[in-house]
Amino acid sequence: MDTYKNVVRILDEVLSLEGRSASFSRDTALLGAIAELDSMAVVSLITALEEQLGISIGDDEIDGDTFATVGALVDFVDAKLKD
Repeated sequence: MDTYKNVVRILDEVLSLEGRSASFSRDTALLGAIAELDSMAVVSLITALEEQLGISIGDDEIDGDTFATVGALVDFVDAKLKD
């Protein structure tokens, strides 16, 4: 499974970016940089990641750093997939 591609696909889907995520790189800033990623979208994104990737994310496992960049989110998801 290509975690990067899956995370970017889920970001595009949940945030209704209509393909804008195709230009994302690991360094692309998320939280505070993408208007669509507000607090409600974070909840929806976490739910989508859990459902589509079969992972469980506890409230105490995430903070702003998790959503700082695409790469940070991908690394977090990768670690959860290995649990």
